[in-house]
Amino acid sequence: MSTRTTSIRRARNADVGALSAVFDAAWREAYRGIIPGVALERLIAQRDGAWWRAALRRGRPIAVVETADTVVGYAGYGRARSRSLGVEGEVDELYLRPEYQGVGLGRRLFLAVRNDLADHGLTRVGAWTLEDNARAAEFYAALGGRPGPRALDRLAGVPLPKVGYLFG
Repeated sequence: MSTRTTSIRRARNADVGALSAVFDAAWREAYRGIIPGVALERLIAQRDGAWWRAALRRGRPIAVVETADTVVGYAGYGRARSRSLGVEGEVDELYLRPEYQGVGLGRRLFLAVRNDLADHGLTRVGAWTLEDNARAAEFYAALGGRPGPRALDRLAGVPLPKVGYLFG
């Protein structure tokens, strides 16, 4: 008999190593070929334990999805960080370990985060994704997101076009 459970909860200090591991695996899978190799490795290396501990102290919510007591994904979210997205709330990041993608956990995590934002009066929500990240674009579109504003982001000095997906 399996006792495997899945839950979504707020991240805590004990999750720092798992958050770093999820970020590492998800970014390598999602951005290889989009972000140049050296820049990608630099960005991944910056998200060490100290970075995650500081992120948790800043107080912007980070939710984790765990299955069988293992953190397999996370989402960072809160009030929109800039007006350019044209919404009140924003999902800053949503990543799952590659082996847990495509089974509905990302959807569950996104809906939980969106419900939390709505509970705080932030009903119009957006999420940015790099234009070349087709998987993320499909994910947000499948959740009912509409492509919205476009902008140019710079990651490690590399210009990368991005598109905002709008909900609500």
